[in-house]
Amino acid sequence: MSADTMTPALPRLLVLTDRSQLHLGRGLLPTLAECREAGLTHVILRELDEPPAQRTALALALADLGLVVIAAHAPLPGAVGVQLPAAGVEADAVAAALVGRSCHTRAEVSAAAEHGAAYATLSPYAATDSKPGYGPPLAAGDLAAHPIPVYALGGITPANAGEAVAAGAYGVAVMGGVMRAADPAGVVRDLLAALAETGAPA
Repeated sequence: MSADTMTPALPRLLVLTDRSQLHLGRGLLPTLAECREAGLTHVILRELDEPPAQRTALALALADLGLVVIAAHAPLPGAVGVQLPAAGVEADAVAAALVGRSCHTRAEVSAAAEHGAAYATLSPYAATDSKPGYGPPLAAGDLAAHPIPVYALGGITPANAGEAVAAGAYGVAVMGGVMRAADPAGVVRDLLAALAETGAPA
C-alpha cells in the first residue's frame, strides 16, 4: 500500500503499549482511556506475548475508547494500521489503511518508503530505559529530509519532544515514558503541549 490520499491523517504523537511496564495495580485499558481523555488519538498495540484472540479483544476495546489502533507486526480486527518490525514482510504486501515500519537508519527509512510505508519510527533518539544499551543514539541530522514522515522513538520525554521535531522529525513515538509513568495521562498531556509549542498541528 502506498502513502497516498487514502492514508489516514498521521498524528504528532504515537504511544506504544507495554503493559509489563505499568505501575502495579494499573490496567492497560484504564490507562489508555485516561490517555485518550488527555488527548491521545493513536496507539500502537504491542502485547506480542498475548495470543491473537486476546490481542484482537484489546484492539477492539481500544477502538471502542475512540483510539485509532495500529497493530504491531500483523493486522488485527479493530486496528486500522500495522507497525511492521525492522525486517520481514514489506509494507506493500500488507492490507491495511496505514502501514509503518520500525527503522534504525536512514537507509532503512528509504527502503520502507520504496515499499509503500506511510511512515517510519526511527530509533533510538536518545538513551532509553526500555531498551538499555540498544544502539548508539541517532546522530544530528538523522531525523531530517526523509521521503516519508518519521517519528523519533527512544528516550522521548516532554523535555526533548520539541527538540526532536525541530531536528526534522514529523512527530514522536513513546512507550516507556508513558507506560512507566506514575501519571501516564499527565505525560501524554505534557508531550502534546510540547509538540504544540513547535507549531506543529496535532
